Amino acid sequence: MPESIDASDALIDNWTKRLEENAARYQALADRVQGQTVTERSKDGMVQVTVDSRGLLKNLVIAETAAGKRMAEVSAQVMQLVQRAQARIPELLQQAMTETTGTGDQAAAEIVREAQSTFPAPPPEGEPAFPEPDRVRRFLPEDVEEPPRTPPAPPAPPAPPAPPQPPRRRRPVDDDDDDFGGPILS
Repeated sequence: MPESIDASDALIDNWTKRLEENAARYQALADRVQGQTVTERSKDGMVQVTVDSRGLLKNLVIAETAAGKRMAEVSAQVMQLVQRAQARIPELLQQAMTETTGTGDQAAAEIVREAQSTFPAPPPEGEPAFPEPDRVRRFLPEDVEEPPRTPPAPPAPPAPPAPPQPPRRRRPVDDDDDDFGGPILS
């Protein structure tokens, strides 16, 4: 019997050691990925975006020279750059996974697959990521169109008064219509 207890202890110790090693590798992966960012810059250098490893926008820089461009173009360029930066996140995760957990780890591979579905490749360059609006309309007080004026409808005649309600009669307490010992409504 002592041999089986020793074998069980060794099995548990081995299993615990593997769990601790896996936990350390996953923590190294999380630490490695957590602080990384991806930056994309427009060809003309007018717009630059930075996203973190979760795809959240962390920095946006728009050059002063963008003031001469249409805002619809600038905003479309910002969104396209964000998509391009986000599309690089799966590559970033794959590289971190290779360096920490290894390429054979199924859990880490699932994280990369999930990132690929969350952050797909952006549309080809030159093709707008978001359709350009036909026109931009600002709704300011002077832009509000008033509906045509129609004469107000005549007031409705007053409703006739309701007939007086007869007073409610209370049932006597000794009226035993039910098995509960008295009236429900008083």
